[in-house]
Amino acid sequence: MDLLWANRAESAEAAVTARHLKALWRIPGTQLGVVAWPPIRRAPHWHYWWQAHLLDCLVDAQLRDPQPERVTRIKRQIRTHRLRNVGRWTNAYYDDMAWLALAIQRACRVTGVDRHRALGTLTRELTDSWMPEAGGGIPWRKDEQFTNPFFNAPANGPAGIFLAREPDWLGRAQEMGDWIDDTLIDPETHLVFDGIRAGSLVRAEYTYCQGVVLGLETELAARTGAERHAARVHRLVAAVKKQMAPGGVIKGAGGGDGGLFAGITARYLALVATDLPGDSAADAEARDTAGKLVLSSAKSAWDYRQSVNGLPLFGAFWDQAAEVPRADGEVATSIGGAVRESEVPERDLSVQLGGWMLMEAAHTVAAAQPAS
Repeated sequence: MDLLWANRAESAEAAVTARHLKALWRIPGTQLGVVAWPPIRRAPHWHYWWQAHLLDCLVDAQLRDPQPERVTRIKRQIRTHRLRNVGRWTNAYYDDMAWLALAIQRACRVTGVDRHRALGTLTRELTDSWMPEAGGGIPWRKDEQFTNPFFNAPANGPAGIFLAREPDWLGRAQEMGDWIDDTLIDPETHLVFDGIRAGSLVRAEYTYCQGVVLGLETELAARTGAERHAARVHRLVAAVKKQMAPGGVIKGAGGGDGGLFAGITARYLALVATDLPGDSAADAEARDTAGKLVLSSAKSAWDYRQSVNGLPLFGAFWDQAAEVPRADGEVATSIGGAVRESEVPERDLSVQLGGWMLMEAAHTVAAAQPAS
């Protein structure tokens, strides 16, 4: 079973590599993900956090099938990210920086590349912005930090996962998990709200908010042994199954930024399936449910894919047939700190990264299962 998903993950990697990985400004030895396929002549944007997830997918692939040439791609992706970002690791959004920190942290541990300065810079950004005196949490963006800040799960969740994996900051990560649980959990659905501003909840419930909290609480359960973290994972896995995975398939959110949402959820459901500790019936049920959601979503996404030149093209919704994009029509645009989808969502790098992320998650789950 794990060989089946290894082959599918390899095909997803090959598709993104062929269609999206290009040199930046034709500079030799550089690489970023082109945000649309078919591409447009002059892409007006590059989407910092999409590139971070591209790096994370490359690290997934290296764990699945270690290859020297992929290490080269990983190094190029990190180096070019900084080059394209005007020589900086940082930007105005704490969620973006958290995603990049997570991806570089994993890349360093898997490949041995040394990016301690980048990680030090990003760690300071994510720790110095902690604002319990203002009701947070860390804020979503810098320009709101001292004027009506918005504290949300998409910033605090990945930042917490990153800090949980840094021994010196495990205590802060635990504080972040407790803050989310105290502040952003819907008492009726047990799902995670998007965020809070000036004491008023933003009650949208997105799939990736659930994913990052599952990842954070699983890391905390494994690293601290505190029972409350595993209990939160049990509760949230059940809520995701009931309300965010109709027919066992994780709900899609279209293209643009939404193209990454379900893939992020699948990544951290896979982490629950493989890393949630404990021998209780509730622990076993959470692991089993999480793994089944990943595998059933991956089967559906694969069954509904299109094949273009022998490589998969995934749909924005994993329970619907994918549409092959054209070379014309509107492409994804940045508006108000978010990226809206292309006219055909499957054109967006985010959607294809989400599919690749799902295939890697399915391989991780299948490889961890005992041989039958």
